[in-house]
Amino acid sequence: MTTPTTIRGVSGRRRHIRPLLVCNLLTTMGLSSSLSSLTSTTTTTSTTPSSHPPPPPPIPRVIIIDESTWRDAAHRHSSRIESLLRPGMLSSPPPPRRGGRCDGDGLAVADWSALDPVHPVYNFLIEYYGLRGRKGTRRLGRWSPNPGLLLPPPPPPRPSSVSSSSSTSSNIEITPLPADDSMYAAAMVASGGLGGILLENASMNDVGDGTLHLRGSVPVLKKYDENGNGDGEIHGLLYHPGVFYGRRATTVEFDDGGERREKDDEDEDDDEDEDEEERQRRTSLLRTIAPFQWYASILRTTLDSDPVLHCHGLHEWAMLYHPPGSPPPPSASYQRNLDLRVSRDTINRAVERRGIRCTHVDALRFFAPAAGPLNVHGSVLARTDQLRLEQKGCVHAHMDMLKMGLKLGPFVDAELMCDVLEVALDARKLDVMASPYDVSAYGLGAVPVESADGRRTYRSMQFDLMRRAEPARRRLLDAYDNFMTLAFDESLLGRRGRLGNDRDEDATMTTTDGDEDHVVAALSARPYVAPERLATATPGGLPWRRNIIMGESSSDALSTRASAMHNGK
Repeated sequence: MTTPTTIRGVSGRRRHIRPLLVCNLLTTMGLSSSLSSLTSTTTTTSTTPSSHPPPPPPIPRVIIIDESTWRDAAHRHSSRIESLLRPGMLSSPPPPRRGGRCDGDGLAVADWSALDPVHPVYNFLIEYYGLRGRKGTRRLGRWSPNPGLLLPPPPPPRPSSVSSSSSTSSNIEITPLPADDSMYAAAMVASGGLGGILLENASMNDVGDGTLHLRGSVPVLKKYDENGNGDGEIHGLLYHPGVFYGRRATTVEFDDGGERREKDDEDEDDDEDEDEEERQRRTSLLRTIAPFQWYASILRTTLDSDPVLHCHGLHEWAMLYHPPGSPPPPSASYQRNLDLRVSRDTINRAVERRGIRCTHVDALRFFAPAAGPLNVHGSVLARTDQLRLEQKGCVHAHMDMLKMGLKLGPFVDAELMCDVLEVALDARKLDVMASPYDVSAYGLGAVPVESADGRRTYRSMQFDLMRRAEPARRRLLDAYDNFMTLAFDESLLGRRGRLGNDRDEDATMTTTDGDEDHVVAALSARPYVAPERLATATPGGLPWRRNIIMGESSSDALSTRASAMHNGK
């Protein structure tokens, strides 16, 4: 077995990685920087969108994080998540089960309490993001390594005054591994040649007690027979998104000029010669990739947007808008356990004063029907309008970063998930403080946006929150790019398949003149379009997927026409 290499992170703590893949000094320094995220809580303050291109296709590698390092990181993650969620939990967790493992504070790792469904700040985690019961809170408390460790770091920004060649894959020196390195060999067998991040001595007990994720975990057996069967004893658990999503392993070679070239382990026929099984596989993968590409599109366009700082959080008021003679607002029962802090007339006047400037398409469904025409962005919005309207000042856009992070799980840095959860909770606090509800019983004051002073306070708090959310959003976009690079074949991630790389191009997918043929033509140019992308939202309307199923709008017809165009009919 090779000797562990010691790398010191930015926090000063010592950590060990076995150099199963030996790289040059540049790569090792990049790996050290990535590993420092296990302990560092410092976030970048830059506010410019990520400008480096998606990472190149990965070189198969195995990285081992020693047991003491990953257990320490998992403990800190669990403790931080618990501290963030504790104010919204129903009660203290029960005593540890007999034989159950506790963390350093005596808290049974597996015994998380459920969130309070009537807490005005924390109930959105249940209603919007499905974190129900103890399983929901425990899901957030599970630790996961950063998949970005499997990729070479992006090249540093090049000073404008210095002329130098860009970093290429040829800068990375790949050294053959010792033939007796049984742990590396076992990891490559378990991963089908893709490699991955191996957590030393991790076991299914760590999954059962809530420390690690079952999803995506691959036991690495210590011994295999000639048929590839093991004896049950394992080195640890390995995580690699490509293993979970069925990416095919590639062998990496270099040509005479030092440029990297790749060759599939299994030669693929030309597209016209693919058999039906291969076509079905690609179709299935394109459907799997679609939501990840969509969320990456939203993150990218939001980073590139201009903030709107004059909405004053009136979406909560629009939910309760009830002028004389109008039907009762369906969302009036949403926070039915809370009293109003203002009168119904005050709510109506606040909404009618200058209308509503809500850019979040999901919020429109919860408006009272009478409030729809008062939204300056329209009373009917398509899902694709989100690419045009989503902007970095929106508190609900900050909250939705948690949904996007959960979609990546467990293939996302646990430190990033903590930061995203913290931003989402602070956004929710501002959301309810600016609402017409009295939330003083939960220790929260009011931001009275019905007054000029209250609106100034809201803008100030909204701006501060936007600045805090920006680095987390950029890191989340990088996490999506890294994930898709590791999880899926490069042939499935071409420019035509990346919905939303160009804000102006994707803005043309929606029209204001009812030109449905234009919408279908734009969408049919891409490999796959999820049907809910063609749905519309109206005040008091159905959720996006039910909108398609029930045929509430013409979206189902558009979806059928788009599918027909894809099939050449």
